[in-house]
Order: sequence, then C-alpha cells, then structure tokens
Amino acid sequence: MFDHLRSIRQRDPASPTFAEVLFAYNGYHAMLIHRMNNFIWRIGLRGLARFFANIGRILTGIEIHPEANIGKNVFIDHGTGCVIGQTAIVEDDVTMYHGVTLGGVGKEGQVNGKRHPTLKKGSTVGAGAQVLGDITIGERAKVGANSVVTMDIPDGATAIGIPARVIGQNGHSSGAYGMPSREKMEEVVSTMDDIVCEIDRIKTALNLSNTVSKKDFS
Repeated sequence: MFDHLRSIRQRDPASPTFAEVLFAYNGYHAMLIHRMNNFIWRIGLRGLARFFANIGRILTGIEIHPEANIGKNVFIDHGTGCVIGQTAIVEDDVTMYHGVTLGGVGKEGQVNGKRHPTLKKGSTVGAGAQVLGDITIGERAKVGANSVVTMDIPDGATAIGIPARVIGQNGHSSGAYGMPSREKMEEVVSTMDDIVCEIDRIKTALNLSNTVSKKDFS
C-alpha cells in the first residue's frame, strides 16, 4: 500500500502529501476496491464481485470489471469516467487519466476469449483516449489525449489521433496526458504545413495546365 502511495506522489506533478492521496484520490480508492473485487471474483462469487464493483463505480466514478488483471502501482489520475473491461491487462506502473476506456470491439476475432487491451509496464494513456480490442500498448509507450487506438503500439512509442498513428519513438514524448513533447508536436505541425502547401502548389499547377490546354484547343 505504501509503495503505491509513494509511486503516486512521485508521478503526480501536484506533489500531494500521503494524506491527500490516501483520503482524496479516487484512482487510489478504485485500485483498493478492485483488489477486493478481483479476489471475490476468483473464488467464484461473481455476482457479489460485480455488486461491489458497481458500488466502487458509484463511489469513485471509475468502472473496473472484477476480472480485469491489474498490476502494482497503477495510477489513475483524476479518474472520473475511466472504464476498464473484463479481459484487460494493466501491468505495473501504468498511468491513465480521466475518461480513458480500455474496451472491447465485440466477439469477432477474439483469441481465447480476450477482447480487451493489454497495457505493458510503464505505459501512459492520456485523458479521453479509447484503447479498443485485443491490442498491446508497449512498455513506456504513450497514447495522446482523445486518441482512438485499434492497433498495437511499439515499446517507447507515442501515438496520437483518430485513428491513432505512431509519431514518435524512444522518448520523444513527455508531460501529462500522454502527449508528445512541444518540439515533436512542432515538427509534426511543420510537416503537415509543408504537405498542405505542396498540395496547393500542385493544384495551382494543374489549374494553369488545364487553362493552357483549353486555350490551345480554342
């Protein structure tokens, strides 16, 4: 318990006290409730586990299926609106923000009954992101806020967008909500601006070419 409290204090920029985390962090409370519910589920009292999971959702605003496999020192910051599905696997030291969904995409294509994501050790999922299906978010990978991820993300990579695409690798991302660094975002925006300008030049050239062709035939 104290390791979990300590890990939250280290990762939260607000630098909360032990008492603040213990009494006021709904993400921490949700993890405690899930530990109990997961144990009750594994001994076969599934209805009771679901009942207590629903109580936990009402109290914390975070919905976690009792069967979900969640590791140590998982930090759900703010937390409200998070949903973690039945076959999700969340490894140690993962950070998630409010509004994250670790959801399924139906029974089609599931292997051995698994239909929810796996978040590897140290990964980060930004606020409002939707991570869907039996996919894997690699170690230390980051998913940007409000992204929709339906494919595997490699270790150390940063993915943003709808649908999410990998834009950085090996530590190009930083800060809260799983967003890439300011330098990386500026690089992406600059590249997009160049592409838009090039498209405009091509359109202009094509229009001029069409105008010249019409004069030749007139």
